Amino acid sequence: MPTAEKTIRQSVSLPLGVARRVKALATTTRTSANRVIIELIESGLDAKEQEKKRFLEVVDRLADSRDAGDQKRLKEELARMTFGE
Repeated sequence: MPTAEKTIRQSVSLPLGVARRVKALATTTRTSANRVIIELIESGLDAKEQEKKRFLEVVDRLADSRDAGDQKRLKEELARMTFGE
C-alpha cells in the first residue's frame, strides 16, 4: 500500500482572474480548486526542470561544437532561452 506524502498547509492569494480560471477548471474537471492548483504547480515545476535540462543540453552542444556557424546559432539559442525573443 502506497504511503501518503506529508502535506503542508500554505496560504496563497490569487488574483481574481486566476481564481476564476482555477474554479472554472475545477468545475470542468469535476475536482476541487485545491487539486487544480496543486496540479498546476506540479506542471510548472516539471516545466522548469525540463527548461533547465534543455538549457544544459544546449550548453553541452556549444562546448562540443567546433563549427563557428553552429556555435553562433547555439549562442543565439541560449540568449533566447535566457532573455526571451
